[in-house]
Amino acid sequence: MIAAELFSLAPDFPFSTTFKVDDLPWNWIGCIKKAFSDPVFVPKVPDASSLPPGVVIEGAVYLAPGVVLCPNVYIKGPAYIGEGTEIRPGAFIRGNVIVGRGCVLGNSSEFKNCLLLDEVQVPHFNYVGDSVLGNRAHLGAGVICSNLRLDQQNVPIKLPSGVVDSGLRKLGALVGEDSEVGCNSVLNPGVIIGKRSLIYPSMSFDGVLDSDSIAAVKQSVRIVTRR
Repeated sequence: MIAAELFSLAPDFPFSTTFKVDDLPWNWIGCIKKAFSDPVFVPKVPDASSLPPGVVIEGAVYLAPGVVLCPNVYIKGPAYIGEGTEIRPGAFIRGNVIVGRGCVLGNSSEFKNCLLLDEVQVPHFNYVGDSVLGNRAHLGAGVICSNLRLDQQNVPIKLPSGVVDSGLRKLGALVGEDSEVGCNSVLNPGVIIGKRSLIYPSMSFDGVLDSDSIAAVKQSVRIVTRR
């Protein structure tokens, strides 16, 4: 599996030299922090007097033109927020976060060491840690990208061909572009969701879901179907 099976990069994506589409997709997690050492990253924030009430920005942060900041947002750098992205009240961005164009980072949601590509929507009560969300991916209210095993061992990747050690103690979800995750679902560490796939609400999902597939629960049994 390579990253191109899940994600594509816009021609103007500023960190294209860091994130290689022919790399293993879980290797992108380690690239997020490295991206901020690229000369293309130049911090830029509005004057503090122009910020909405309760907005706190610390460290190296770049806010592109057209970013909408609502009151009571906390952003800790390094962070890159793309053009036209909306950051809603209570959002907590706590370092090593890259967000593309036209995204929604929702109220009472937390983001840490993650890459959100263009038009991603994470609008309500979510946690996204050590994860990559592809273009136009959408997480329903209350979706959690769990990133740490209970035994704190390395997170395995459960591919159809066999289990692979990711080499990462913290690894959340890799959600392919145009995919949807229903409200109150938990994506367990190391989950991979293919492009254009659906996770039904209130699931605890583990493993890999192919592109163009649906994962649902019926009478406590997980059912995976092709769309």
